[in-house]
Amino acid sequence: MSKVKLQDIADKAGVSMMTVSRVMNNDPKVGAKTREKVSKIAKEMQYKPNIAARHLASSKSYFIGLVCEYANSSYVSKFLVGGLRKCRTTGYHIILDETTGNRDKTLATIKDLIEVTKVDGLILLPPVSNIPEVVDLVESANIDFVRIAPDINLTASPYICIDDYQAAFDITEQLILSGHSRIAHIIGSPNQGASRMRYQGYLDALRSNQKMMPPEYIEQGDFTYKSALDAAKRLLELPNKPDAIFAANDEMAAAVVSVAHMKHLDVPEDVSIVGFDDTELATTIWPNISTVTQPLEEMAELAIDILTTPKTDKTLKASNMRHVLEYQVQLRDSSKNNVKLT
Repeated sequence: MSKVKLQDIADKAGVSMMTVSRVMNNDPKVGAKTREKVSKIAKEMQYKPNIAARHLASSKSYFIGLVCEYANSSYVSKFLVGGLRKCRTTGYHIILDETTGNRDKTLATIKDLIEVTKVDGLILLPPVSNIPEVVDLVESANIDFVRIAPDINLTASPYICIDDYQAAFDITEQLILSGHSRIAHIIGSPNQGASRMRYQGYLDALRSNQKMMPPEYIEQGDFTYKSALDAAKRLLELPNKPDAIFAANDEMAAAVVSVAHMKHLDVPEDVSIVGFDDTELATTIWPNISTVTQPLEEMAELAIDILTTPKTDKTLKASNMRHVLEYQVQLRDSSKNNVKLT
């Protein structure tokens, strides 16, 4: 089958080739009805834009950089799926780059994406989204960027998040109302704002329900499976071990489940375990993990949408920097669910 050209789309839509080109380049001068009609026909005809030709014809690269710290995490994988899906409808491509946790190397990675790859925009995942020097670098480069779940410089760029505090409060209260009285927490990475908000939500849910936990029920993790293995061993070897553990993400919750199995503890009869994010991992281990569903794919789609919206339209939305999406407490077999929050 011969490759579909812009002229083929123009002929079928009854518009000029220039109009089709403007639609493909998100030109704000094209009316909404015309844009919808041309986009629909292009999709029906399975039009594939020639990225090299588009780059030559404009100052854009049609690349968006996605910067993370752990590319192999379930969180990043789920976010990437949403980004790829959205990019298919916009003609852009995502370039995923992983940093090492070293600040200088992180800055060098982002500088290369801007100066060498010449990305049109950047999406910064936590903890990269929370590094002041990164924000300063991208701002000075005058490039559009969106951050996910930052808690610094909140006026520097559009950012997308959920209410981590309230979500953690809700899932902790779910454990309390289900009859648990000894609830431990494994905190996420100390350099991420979401970790602090989830920890505070946990503490406030306990206080709100007149519950006090001993200090040994609090363990520091870093959002990785490995970090939670040692934390879970310490918690489950306590003389008065917890009857529920809230891990700040699903990877750490999965590690707690593994340690519980190794110690021949029944989940959830001996210990309930809950996580956060609702990544694929939550439903690929047994028992499936009760967790907070964070709409990572929707967050990715929104980030791409913000970056690819024509600048004239962005100006109209300049005051709308904060995008808080809905979450849901997802109850599964890893926890006793005697009462369900409404």
